[in-house]
Amino acid sequence: MKVLGNIIWLVFGGIEIALEYIVGSVALMVTIIGIPFGLQSIKLALLALWPFGTRVRRKVSHGCLSSVMNVVWFFVGGAWIWLTHMFFGVLFYITIIGIPFGKQHFKLAHIALTPFGHEVV
Repeated sequence: MKVLGNIIWLVFGGIEIALEYIVGSVALMVTIIGIPFGLQSIKLALLALWPFGTRVRRKVSHGCLSSVMNVVWFFVGGAWIWLTHMFFGVLFYITIIGIPFGKQHFKLAHIALTPFGHEVV
């Protein structure tokens, strides 16, 4: 069922969402300061390609660096990506068939808002 869900996800917008992350990643990696943000964006692009069957959990961090990076990420582009996922999540929740896809968008929206300090399992 996960494979079928991922194939349908790719056909109905998963590739576009992943491209959004990759374009943002390339734009962020132009500068040396943006490289950590670009790497996180690539991880999110891979998650956006195959969201069904993956879980995201919080990593135990012993410092405040991930919090600082999340604040910077929010202002650099995380808010726009979050809005995109929220829009598509609400749009998919309108129909009964789209509810699983809406759930995946809401999962991705949570990660897009604060990507540092999470790991994909």
